[in-house]
Amino acid sequence: MLRGTRANRHDGAVTDETRLTIDVDGTPVGAIAARPDGATATVVVAHGAGAGMEHPFLSGFTRALNARGLATLRFNFAYIEQGRRMPGRPPAAIAAWRAVMDRVRADAPGPVWAAGKSYGGRMASMAVAEGMPAAGLVFLGYPLHPPGRPDRLRDEHLPGLTLPMRFVQGTNDPFATPNEQLDDLVARIGPNATVDWIAGGGHSFEVKGRKRPPEDVAADLAPRVAEFVRSH
Repeated sequence: MLRGTRANRHDGAVTDETRLTIDVDGTPVGAIAARPDGATATVVVAHGAGAGMEHPFLSGFTRALNARGLATLRFNFAYIEQGRRMPGRPPAAIAAWRAVMDRVRADAPGPVWAAGKSYGGRMASMAVAEGMPAAGLVFLGYPLHPPGRPDRLRDEHLPGLTLPMRFVQGTNDPFATPNEQLDDLVARIGPNATVDWIAGGGHSFEVKGRKRPPEDVAADLAPRVAEFVRSH
């Protein structure tokens, strides 16, 4: 198991979390790992562009995966550690993904999956396209295009990837409307890719008229993802 400073969390079925630091080309980034007894796979999760690993959405999602017997590690990109609000160029995020996955594969038995909220998932897929090994990819709200700009697709690196991929996407996500564009992308990738539409969900899977804490919204996605990971 990845070791670091034990987090003060004892939450019933939730596995204890461990804080650690991972070196990314000389820059330390924070991470939080959890490995329930008997875990046979690890899901590494990156945050979206505007929030780090402490965001309730990420903690709710990873803790719900832990409750379903999967190990997790969520981490910060370097710009978050440096106090910047916006990410830099993709090479920095790709370097972080490589360093984190190398660390996890060295310490964790079993397959290691790469997952991410929005920007974090897109950067994971770009790292895989550049040769980073992963058992599969999980996208939590893939940013297929900027809001209102369906002509500016961010998909050129995805067709041709042959590892298992699951897109979990809200039907009201402005980063993926019209929905047919994502369906078309998944069809072009091939049978290794599937999309799981969340009815009424926005970019963070919020549903209009239904106020819920982000950790609860994210936790509801965990059974879908856990089932996909176990099926592969």
